[in-house]
Amino acid sequence: MTRIVLVHGIAQQFKGPDSLLADWYPALSDGITLGSGERIASHQVSMAFYGDLFRPSGHRGIGIPDLDASDVQNGLERDLLLEWWQAAAAQEDRVPGPDAPARLRTPALVQRALNALSHSSFFAGLSERMLIFSARQVRMYFTQPEIRLGVQRRLAEKVTSETRLIVAHSLGTIVAYEALCAHPQWNDLALVTLGSPLAIRNLVFDRLVPPPADGHARWPAPVTRWANIADKGDAVCPVKELAPRFGPRVRDISVHNGTKAHDVRPYLTARDTGQAIAGLLKTGDG
Repeated sequence: MTRIVLVHGIAQQFKGPDSLLADWYPALSDGITLGSGERIASHQVSMAFYGDLFRPSGHRGIGIPDLDASDVQNGLERDLLLEWWQAAAAQEDRVPGPDAPARLRTPALVQRALNALSHSSFFAGLSERMLIFSARQVRMYFTQPEIRLGVQRRLAEKVTSETRLIVAHSLGTIVAYEALCAHPQWNDLALVTLGSPLAIRNLVFDRLVPPPADGHARWPAPVTRWANIADKGDAVCPVKELAPRFGPRVRDISVHNGTKAHDVRPYLTARDTGQAIAGLLKTGDG
């Protein structure tokens, strides 16, 4: 019985549904127990996995393409990297901002963004090509209909009559929102979004399907309750509150995740997240 469906974010293309669920489930269980004293059995949770749809094809197994700043496409890829840079610089003193002087010579703007992001707490340790490929996945989702529909189909396949709650992270929050809007016939569901970029104007918000009207998004018909959880230092979701754009029924909650502000595991282990999930499950079962 699948009561909770999890939806992951970017850069999971080399994992699978079971390995990713094994990574998420302990944190989910800990958060629920910490927040409510209750427990969720593993068989009640499933992962809507779509990472393989972004996995480069080829028989040589070269992994992620050898990308550099010159490969970043103008438009969404470039603008998303610059958005991450600006948000990271606003939160972390060690991340030089776009207005900070460059040493020796002024490199291309994208290269400066990549160099700066390597100093941020979330992006530290990610290679330059991984940063670019992560931005590229967002661009592919919004610009390639077969990818967009394929990703949403993976979520739809996991939602059953027993499902009560969808918990989505990062890009997965976009997937969940659009899939919920596309399936008004689904039974009443609760939604938890973690580190969501849904409210970023131009880059995300204005690209949603169905399109927003007059600065406000359509409410997804199956959703009866929605908790949005964000860390103030999360550079991937610079707009922390969704209620102003998605309606006052969204309950915006702030948590502190330490240095890994966008990592899904501290999001899931937070007491407030656990309380929200347990409360939404109890209401849905009642």
